[in-house]
Amino acid sequence: MTEVAFHFNVPQFLPYACRLLRKATQAKAQVTVVASESELKGLDTQLWSFDPGLFLPHCLWDAPEHVRSRSPIVLTPASALSASPHRDVMVHWGTGMPPAGFESFARLIELVSTDEADRVNARGRWKHYADRGYPMTRYDVSAAKS
Repeated sequence: MTEVAFHFNVPQFLPYACRLLRKATQAKAQVTVVASESELKGLDTQLWSFDPGLFLPHCLWDAPEHVRSRSPIVLTPASALSASPHRDVMVHWGTGMPPAGFESFARLIELVSTDEADRVNARGRWKHYADRGYPMTRYDVSAAKS
């Protein structure tokens, strides 16, 4: 069964997502990031520049299949989830439920900002997963900084 982790109180999504993806790839995880196309393009740009001494291999969902299969990070909108060959970790950055098929991932990480509307939406997702018996953990990003 998919393990679900909520990362709450994320102050800035792009830098946090880059650090999370760096940590995941260092652990040899293959990651699919699901977000809107505009958020994915911003993340794609940030991944090229956030750490000048490190390259995080990644690609967008519309890259050729041989590129997607060799990239440890695939960035995809919900509508193209099947384009990602990876099923280790899904990072979900959005307000609604992740797309059908999230159950095929070993882990699902939900990113939740400090915005109250985002937090309300996250509570609904938490309840959805809890009602279905998914094992869940909560990680408060703001507590980790202090």
